[in-house]
Amino acid sequence: MALDKPAGEIVPAAFDADGNQFGYIHSIETGAAVDGPGMRFALFVSGCQFRCLYCHNPDTWKLHNGKQYTVDAIVAEIAKYASFLRIAGGLTISGGEPLMQAHFVGEIFRRVKHELKVHTALDTQGFLAAHLPDEYFDNIDLVLLDIKQFDPIKYEALTSKPLQPTLDFAERMIHLKKKLWIRYVLVPGISDDEQDVAGLANYLSELSARAPSLIERVEILPFHKMGENKWVDLGMKYELTDTRPPSQEMVERVRAQFSAKGLFCC
Repeated sequence: MALDKPAGEIVPAAFDADGNQFGYIHSIETGAAVDGPGMRFALFVSGCQFRCLYCHNPDTWKLHNGKQYTVDAIVAEIAKYASFLRIAGGLTISGGEPLMQAHFVGEIFRRVKHELKVHTALDTQGFLAAHLPDEYFDNIDLVLLDIKQFDPIKYEALTSKPLQPTLDFAERMIHLKKKLWIRYVLVPGISDDEQDVAGLANYLSELSARAPSLIERVEILPFHKMGENKWVDLGMKYELTDTRPPSQEMVERVRAQFSAKGLFCC
């Protein structure tokens, strides 16, 4: 399953003078508790085509802003924690947008899955996935899928990219029987509209009905401004300076909309 005209571009595989495949990493967290089940080794790669208004890591947008690592070096670092990760959690690769460096990321997943026997999770918007064959996802146990809005016009205003490739990716993952966690950032005035939330809840409910148990949860992530200072440091205007985090009442209302459609929401 793929789009006729894949959106965006994946950077080519890169190799150093010794023939070692490498990529660019923004940061590494060895005890992440919010990037998949259990305790995770979280790898945040550089590069992203999206320009989300609330992005808290705009310093990940440019590929070469990250530090260069070989696949061997990353796998060796994960191996230090493998015995713990096999019991307590696993590896999550996030970003930026991981599929922008799909060759680098895919090789890490392949080696971690086959050599270290560790649970793997991909945190993505799915925007670039149509460039990749189904087999690419064989070494990924869980997909954390960011769907940032359900209204196509509002989605593009928020992210600078079209919505449809992300929805195509969601349906493709259902077809491939991949477990999904849906992530929805709740921003007052941007993604809190009851009709927009209802549209996404209905859509996910229909997907779930086709493949019960695959959509394991919907995570509501309340908007915060912790990345605003990075925008300022980079000389960019932060459009959401006057936007406040959602109230608890708003968060509970949105959760109830998803729960009402039979989706586990947290």
